[in-house]
Amino acid sequence: MIKKVVRNDARVARHSRIRNKVSGTKDVPRLNVFRSNSNIFAQIIDDEAGVTLVSASSLEKELKIANGGNVEAAAKVGELLAKKAKKAKISKVVFDRGGYLYHGRVKALAEAARENGLEF
Repeated sequence: MIKKVVRNDARVARHSRIRNKVSGTKDVPRLNVFRSNSNIFAQIIDDEAGVTLVSASSLEKELKIANGGNVEAAAKVGELLAKKAKKAKISKVVFDRGGYLYHGRVKALAEAARENGLEF
């Protein structure tokens, strides 16, 4: 019998391959993206210290998002993340797409972060 591959297990495997190559430092931290069906989350991480420096999600009250699972919400989260990163004096990051395709919500978040001052 053919076993069906669970999509999230395949994503986790892709993410582990990405993480072997991408690592955040104090000078150039890692921008990590996680998306669920209903929300999207992003955080900037210093992997050497094991610390999250900045985070943003579609659940934040200041964004006033009705549906956090769409492209518009992802763009707002990217914009908010970039603004928080500026306050924390972070300008350069490496992008970790979390095993997801660079398409749709992940792409919208990344482009909004770039437009608002993050370099990657």
